[in-house]
Amino acid sequence: MSFLRRALPSFRAGRFCIIPATMDFDQLVTFLEVAKLGSFSRAGQKVFRSQSAVSAQIRQLEQAYGDRLLDRSGKDVTLTPAGRALFAYAERMLQMRDESLLAVADQGNTPRGTITVGANEATCLYVLPDVFAKYCSLYPGVQISIYRNFSYKIVEKLETGALDVGIVTLPVKSSNVRTHPIFRDQLMLMVSPQSPLAKLEVVQVNEIAKQPLLLPKTGFSRRLMDKLFRPYAGQLQIRMELPSVGMIKSFVAAGLGVSIISASFARDQVLAGRVKLIPIKGEELWRELGVAYRRDRTLTRATTTFISTVRQLSAMAK
Repeated sequence: MSFLRRALPSFRAGRFCIIPATMDFDQLVTFLEVAKLGSFSRAGQKVFRSQSAVSAQIRQLEQAYGDRLLDRSGKDVTLTPAGRALFAYAERMLQMRDESLLAVADQGNTPRGTITVGANEATCLYVLPDVFAKYCSLYPGVQISIYRNFSYKIVEKLETGALDVGIVTLPVKSSNVRTHPIFRDQLMLMVSPQSPLAKLEVVQVNEIAKQPLLLPKTGFSRRLMDKLFRPYAGQLQIRMELPSVGMIKSFVAAGLGVSIISASFARDQVLAGRVKLIPIKGEELWRELGVAYRRDRTLTRATTTFISTVRQLSAMAK
């Protein structure tokens, strides 16, 4: 997308100057990536261009401004004084471009544009597909961009304005973020059908502590399990720490150990007979999800319809 197609006169320090007429947004994006990464080749990978194409864009930008913007003399690429001056303006110009696109898209009767939604991997895989399917059928003009990370990272992105909306584990401590509960899921023991615990209707924590454990490396479930098994720390058999829910489910089904999981995350495996879920006696273990957004931010029509769709679906499911 090109802008400033013609040179416009403006006053600076009592004289006329010419605003660059050949600069475009792609050049600014490339410039910012080179400056952040300190490398033409790494920036090329980020913006899906060859190193020679990146060099050409930077050269065109330097010609437009009439000054060298990047210092290529050392091992890493660094900003020159002129480049440092442009860097902040480039970020602002791209932000204004994005805001203008949203503002124009928001004028129609039907939501359009792009919304960025943050959620962790398990929520994306096991909770949100039905939500996205419903929303996309209602509002086909909206494109959804997914940011996948832990809840605390999503809250950070919401606070900085990098995300429009997030699906996070409650409670959220940030005073800048508003949340609405949408989903509540019980955490249960997951075992293979061949496990000696599989015949039980309920299981006590001390019995679980005697089994080989498969633990998630991080996240809400890991914090809950660390707390639950703390009294049994001396006898625990931690067989594996795994980075994803999918791996934990597969390894439990293979008989490598037991784990604790949100019931909805294992629904397909339970129906297929690959694992069994057992309630934990004397423990009320729940994971609650909420839709979250910045409370002081003006939401686009696409964002407000997404939030209302999520809340409506959660109300119907109760």
